[in-house]
Amino acid sequence: MGSLSALNKYFKRYYLWFVGGILCVILSNVFAIYVPVFVRMGIDDAVILSESVPILNSNLLFKWVSRNAIGFGLAIVIAAILKGLFLFLMRQLLIVTSRKIEYDQKNELFKKYLNLGESFYRKNYTGDLMSRITEDVSNVRMYIGPSIMYFTNIIFSFLLILSQMFMINSRLTFWVMLPLPLLSYSIYQVSRKINLGNKKIQEQLSLLTTKAQETFAGIRVIKSFGAEQSFSDDFQKAGIEYQTRTLSLARINALFFPLMALLMGLSTIIILYVGGKEVEANRFTAGNVAEFIIYLNMLIWPVASLGWTTALVQKAAASQTRINEFLNHSEVNESGMNLQTWNSEIRLKNVSHRFHEKPFNSLSNINLSIKKGQFIGVVGKTGSGKSTLLQLLSRQIELQDGSIAIDGVDYKDFSIASFRDQLAYVPQDVFLFSDTIKQNILLGAQDIHRVDTKEDLSHNSKLSHALRISCLEKDLHNFPLGLETVIGERGVSLSGGQKQRLAIARALMRDASILLLDDCLSAVDADTEAEIIANLHSAFQDQNLTVIMSSHRLAPIMKADQILVLNQGEIEGIGKHNLLITENEFYNWLYCNQTVEN
Repeated sequence: MGSLSALNKYFKRYYLWFVGGILCVILSNVFAIYVPVFVRMGIDDAVILSESVPILNSNLLFKWVSRNAIGFGLAIVIAAILKGLFLFLMRQLLIVTSRKIEYDQKNELFKKYLNLGESFYRKNYTGDLMSRITEDVSNVRMYIGPSIMYFTNIIFSFLLILSQMFMINSRLTFWVMLPLPLLSYSIYQVSRKINLGNKKIQEQLSLLTTKAQETFAGIRVIKSFGAEQSFSDDFQKAGIEYQTRTLSLARINALFFPLMALLMGLSTIIILYVGGKEVEANRFTAGNVAEFIIYLNMLIWPVASLGWTTALVQKAAASQTRINEFLNHSEVNESGMNLQTWNSEIRLKNVSHRFHEKPFNSLSNINLSIKKGQFIGVVGKTGSGKSTLLQLLSRQIELQDGSIAIDGVDYKDFSIASFRDQLAYVPQDVFLFSDTIKQNILLGAQDIHRVDTKEDLSHNSKLSHALRISCLEKDLHNFPLGLETVIGERGVSLSGGQKQRLAIARALMRDASILLLDDCLSAVDADTEAEIIANLHSAFQDQNLTVIMSSHRLAPIMKADQILVLNQGEIEGIGKHNLLITENEFYNWLYCNQTVEN
């Protein structure tokens, strides 16, 4: 139950709804206990009347019985209607509140996902993330709504019904309640096994979801290698394991409910036997026996639901534990100073980084000064640390060793949101959404984010500017609906070069002071690449934009103000192209090899 304390903030937020729901629970139970009372009064009156009226006067007896039956019948109907009304209001208040909390928790978890860094996504599978925001949150909702509702109902039902039974006949109540310790012990044992079983089921469900997600994402690769059967077999094995764990838990429940029915049946037999003896001794009436049996039947569902409610709580506790693991996970400082702008330089001092899954550093002892308005090129072979450097500068991954300062202030002291407002980033692996070309580009704009407008391009100079610089404008006539063309999942209808140019246009839509380009021209032909570089240079100078561009080829960065040469995570040289080609052996080797290839 400790993990469920994380839900207290929601209970405080909706406490009026919960108070109203609990009040309805109390009132519904108050009216419920009057039904057996009216039944007992009706039976006892009928018995007394039958004994006092002579047998020959049967018509008079029938009239009295009918009149009393109608009166008590109406009383029972009214009590039942009032009970049902408050049960309806109880469900409206508690179940609706659970849905509201489910909505809030999903939003909280989704927002947390958005704020977590790349290292988090390196360690966790997409399927597991989806399972926690869907299945686990739904399990928690079942605790907040049905579980709390039924558990509250159980408490007040027991208090009201048992107090009524003790007032009528404490001795008989004692015998009726005798099987309850055995029932409580059974619930304890079953709940412990249910908790373990639910945790194993949720873990296997996460694995199943992950396998399905990876299969759908890589379906073209699977089909191209003819590996459908292999993936089908692998998924089937995981499904069989999920089935085994689910059936194991179902067997526990299958044994539990018949056991409860047996114990409740035993209590009914005790009422009939002991109650009959009490009637013979004139210490009890026939109406009391009927009243006790009704009270016992009223206790059957609360007692039966106790096992189910306990299972829901255990299931929710296991799910909330998994949710808390993510909600309590912290990688970046989301608070801090607000970075409005920067004026001088970004300085990297003794920066090193190692990913947890690698035995060696991706970057080692990097020292670099980046002046505002400069064009910095980063070059090196695959695996030299180019992408890692740009990810550190954009705070996608957190700095481990060394420091990065902006105008002399550690960049960790700035809030992550205000810091990233200064950045526009084009990743090496371009991701596009299943939307129109236009909406994918507008994703990068702070001021017109996700605007759906039919305006002509001439009315939006920023969009026209981004399309022109990225050389995407000339491709628009090839698309059936121009900018309104839907590009499919991950931009499946675009070529590699078009995806990269769209990503560049998206980055240019931001009012950013730093542009990070991570090998984003690798799929573009040489002529288009030269045109984009020329356009970017013109834009850099006009906007005083600081550009840091990584590339495994030298052509895009040869005109950079400063070129950083990386080799196995270390700086091999810094300088302009003409200087490096004569003084740096590794850079000269790269230049000669790429010249021969061209």
